[in-house]
Amino acid sequence: MQQLQERRKHPRVNRSIPLKISSGDFDIVTETENISGAGAYCRSDRYIEPMTKLKVVILLPTKQRNKIATRKVECTGVVVRSENVPSDHNLFKIAIFFTDISSKDTQKISEYIHQHLNKVSVTS
Repeated sequence: MQQLQERRKHPRVNRSIPLKISSGDFDIVTETENISGAGAYCRSDRYIEPMTKLKVVILLPTKQRNKIATRKVECTGVVVRSENVPSDHNLFKIAIFFTDISSKDTQKISEYIHQHLNKVSVTS
């Protein structure tokens, strides 16, 4: 079977990473379903209108000297897709595009992804 080639500029991995998204009127603590240097896909217990600007805090787990440490990434993003989960009308899948992220934080995410590329399949 032929393997699909990754066409995204930023590779993406399916990982559950703690994530906090907030706007002026809400704070949601959730986990990613997948992540890349350009955005994240996560679950939410509320509908968030596309084009909503968000503050995003990601807690990337990393291994340092055989211990798990956390690297914090803070950025802003915008909701590009918000879909209801058919099996649960109180759950939504939210796609977030990072609009303002430092190159240092993009690098943290990129390092995390590259650590896991050999362990999991890349999605497109």
